Amino acid sequence: MDPYFQGKRVIVTGAGKGIGRLLCIKLAKSGAKVIAISRTTEDLDNLKLEDSSIEIHTQDISEWSSTRKLIEDIGLVDMLVNNAAVDRKKPYLEIKEEDFDYIYNTNVKAAFNISQAVVKCMVEKQTGGAIVNVSSIAGINAVHSIGTYGCTKAALDMMTKTMALEFGPHQIRVNSVNPTVVMTKMGKAAWSAPGVADTILKRIPNGRFAEEIDVVDAIVFLLSDKASMINGIHMPVDGGHLLQFF
Repeated sequence: MDPYFQGKRVIVTGAGKGIGRLLCIKLAKSGAKVIAISRTTEDLDNLKLEDSSIEIHTQDISEWSSTRKLIEDIGLVDMLVNNAAVDRKKPYLEIKEEDFDYIYNTNVKAAFNISQAVVKCMVEKQTGGAIVNVSSIAGINAVHSIGTYGCTKAALDMMTKTMALEFGPHQIRVNSVNPTVVMTKMGKAAWSAPGVADTILKRIPNGRFAEEIDVVDAIVFLLSDKASMINGIHMPVDGGHLLQFF
């Protein structure tokens, strides 16, 4: 248990797998009341089996109206983690309109919609709070074949800054974490092959990709009172990946 998180209400999107799942478990063990949102019921059911205290909601957050209603029904929370994200790994010339909309609707539009609903309640109740957006170093440096995904993360980073600027006077802090490749199930499938991995690993001074817990620990720190004077930053969780131009 962590006294700071005891009884705090936290929404986590993309809670069914990877970073989101591990974050839910860690926050629940710290004493928080976790509200987990995912579009996959089976993943949420498995999460509930692991920790019965976690409240679960199946929702495709790319659907604006039904998502807004869910967040309004959940009511006042102390913290929000916009973790859900999708991608279709294609070069620019192969991206179609439906690909673009699919990626933007989840990675940007949904984060805006959910944050707006959460913050409105925080402001009305004058409670303050903390939000962490899970971004990527792909929003800072260009990465081949994930340009559309990178654009959404750059948009999320600017959303982080503008939200921090507007909501800071209401004692609502907004920050982002920007990981390098993370060894989630999807990350392992995409980047574990030696020929593929070596190209990126040679650019990371720490010599390894991030693990899920590396990102989770950074998120928990930014949510906590230890980060009470940190607002509007993009925190690379990248082992120094962004340091090298060549």
